[in-house]
Amino acid sequence: MVELLKKHKAQQAGDRLKAGPLWHDGGYVFTDARGNHLAPSTLYHNYKKIVASIGMPDARLHDLRHSFAVASLRAGDDIKTVQGNLGHHAAAFTLDVYGHVTEEMKQASADRMEQYIKGISNL
Repeated sequence: MVELLKKHKAQQAGDRLKAGPLWHDGGYVFTDARGNHLAPSTLYHNYKKIVASIGMPDARLHDLRHSFAVASLRAGDDIKTVQGNLGHHAAAFTLDVYGHVTEEMKQASADRMEQYIKGISNL
């Protein structure tokens, strides 16, 4: 992924030179030929092509956000970090939406503790 992003950055530098004073430096990673943010329809149509090419035609763009949040929580990120990464106003909202993951994590923790206690007590 890092190599792809480096390649993209080099291509974008070329676009910047071509655009000259018309270049808009908004700090975006993915832009049009003049440095402007991509239109939502552009993202949507390209995303749909990609997911169809890997056999997931019904996947929604928002599913990526959900997958990221769930993976972050399962990887051990705290709820405040996930809240900030998702741009939620409050951690309570993040917990409301992704609370099922934290409940699964609590159960997994309890199961691990049970196995640990059984192991040290020879039960």
